[in-house]
This record gives sequence, C-alpha cells and structure tokens, in this order.
Amino acid sequence: MAEIINKVANSGIVTIDLEEFYVEGERVLFDIKPHLFMEQILKEKDFREFIKANDWSIYKDKIIGLVCTADAIVPTWAYMLLTLALEPYAKRIIFGNLNEIESILFSEKLNALNVSSFKDARIVIKGCGEKQLPVNAYVQLTTLLKPLAKSIMYGEPCSTVPLYKTK
Repeated sequence: MAEIINKVANSGIVTIDLEEFYVEGERVLFDIKPHLFMEQILKEKDFREFIKANDWSIYKDKIIGLVCTADAIVPTWAYMLLTLALEPYAKRIIFGNLNEIESILFSEKLNALNVSSFKDARIVIKGCGEKQLPVNAYVQLTTLLKPLAKSIMYGEPCSTVPLYKTK
C-alpha cells in the first residue's frame, strides 16, 4: 500500500487566519440620541447632569462604540465628555458603529504585524471561520502582503482562489 503524502502540508504555503487577530471583548453601542431634547438638540446642562448621575460601571471591560442615530448635530465635546466618563471602565472607546469598531480594531492589529516574515511566501488568507470579519481587514492584509509575497490566495490550502502572483 502506498504511503499517503500530505501535499498541502509539504507545499510551503503559509496560512493566515484573520480570526487570530480578533480583539476579544463585548461590543456595546452608546447612542446619544435618547439624551437629546426632542431627539434633535443637545442641552449642555442636562447632558452634563446625565454624565454625572449615570452609573458608568455597567460598561466595565466592554468595547464601546459612540454613535448618534438621530439626524442631529452633536457637538464634538459631547463625545469627549462621554469618553471621559467611560474611560475608567471601558476596555476601549471608539467613535463609530459596530462595523467601524471591528475595522478599527483589526486595522490596529494588522498595523502591528511584522510582515517582513512573509517575504517570498506563498500565502493563503483563510476565508471561512466562526466570526464575521470586516472586509476591510482582508483588504488591508492584502495591501500589506502584496509587496512581499510570492503569491496570495484566498480560502483553504486545499481549495484556494488565486489572487496575486509575482511575475
């Protein structure tokens, strides 16, 4: 009987799984809309009273996205006051919705990646997984790898979509 050879394992292909870059932590949106007068105007005195009276400890260790879902002009300082109130408790505070939070968190992780180790590598960027990952993470990773990689593919090592190959 012939020995079974794992050609994928012997191919020298490097697999990058973006799920490994996922920042753990519960994501929560803080919408300023309920704190606007008639969902249109921010009254400074009322807002400052809310900031002082609110129990911010419920946001302990959470990743907070600051948003306003009302069609209102919210002064920048309002988000800054919220940030100051949340900072002692939150794991992270970001201005943006859940998609923007994910893009920012992945971007930071990818910017810290030492891509020089991928010089002349044949790379597969893993496609399927447990978590919904932002498309921006795939775009950014591709941009970082292209100047170095011999080839870039998407999917699984046994079934890939070729994306790039040096000439």
